[in-house]
Amino acid sequence: MVDAPFLPSEEGRVDDRTGLGYAMVMVAATLFAVNGTVSKVVLGSGLSSLELTQIRSTGAAVGFIAFLLIFARSRLRVGRRELLFLVVFGITGIGFVQWLYFIAIDHLPVGIALLIQFLGPLFVALFARFVYREDIRRRIWVALVLSIVGLGVVVEFWSGLAFSTLGITAALGAAFALAAYILMAERERKHRDPVSLSFYGFLFAALFWAVVNPLWRFPWDVLGDTVSLQGNLDQHTAPVWLLVGFIVVIGTMITFTLLTGALRHIPATRASIVATLEPVIATVVAWAWLGQSFGTAQLLGGAVVLAGIVLAQTAR
Repeated sequence: MVDAPFLPSEEGRVDDRTGLGYAMVMVAATLFAVNGTVSKVVLGSGLSSLELTQIRSTGAAVGFIAFLLIFARSRLRVGRRELLFLVVFGITGIGFVQWLYFIAIDHLPVGIALLIQFLGPLFVALFARFVYREDIRRRIWVALVLSIVGLGVVVEFWSGLAFSTLGITAALGAAFALAAYILMAERERKHRDPVSLSFYGFLFAALFWAVVNPLWRFPWDVLGDTVSLQGNLDQHTAPVWLLVGFIVVIGTMITFTLLTGALRHIPATRASIVATLEPVIATVVAWAWLGQSFGTAQLLGGAVVLAGIVLAQTAR
């Protein structure tokens, strides 16, 4: 999500095909993880973080509306009261999550960026406790301590920051934007199905970025270039349009479809916990593809952060 991989659904809508649900989430997490490395390669082609966000949002919006027009046209109806909410959801919950995530992976290893962004669910639990006054289990405080300590170890705070300050700031911003996405999606699930919600999210994100960066200024010629696949695949090249197509179709539309489909078979909390495989898989993919590696501190700290995230997911 980052990507935004958490789209809550009603806990009661669960059937006995739990194995299928878990498999769908794991496949989606794997595709999201690969998508992170592909996105990092595309960012080396000359496209900026904003431009990649813009074309991803626009492409996904076009794909989702085509699907809805063919299979579920009635889901496109929007009430006046709902319109403003969908605009904010698209800009904040979709647009800023992607943009900040792309900035983060442009300045940080993919696995570290995702690890920090996955703090979003922890912020959701804290928001639910102090704003919604929900009854939160005490384990949330353990989760908070684990996440803060683990993150401090990852960035090696005792010797100054081991990674880009801009990258860390962007990843933390993406975590807050992801928390907003989860909270808004959780609210809207009572009124709208996940597919049309995703469509309107990407639509208004695309429109927002079109205002910020008008389409006639977009460097369309870059899509015709070829770019090195970097790292261990440096001797190979691929056209930028093909990599962008992967990001839009496989890294966005298919992954969102898998995740929303999985929520018919398993509760959202369990799906979110399984989705924490994403930063782990992303780290492995980045190591195998880009040659990114981490020291003992990063691996140990990352494991502690993940433990905190899982606890936070079960605290509500």
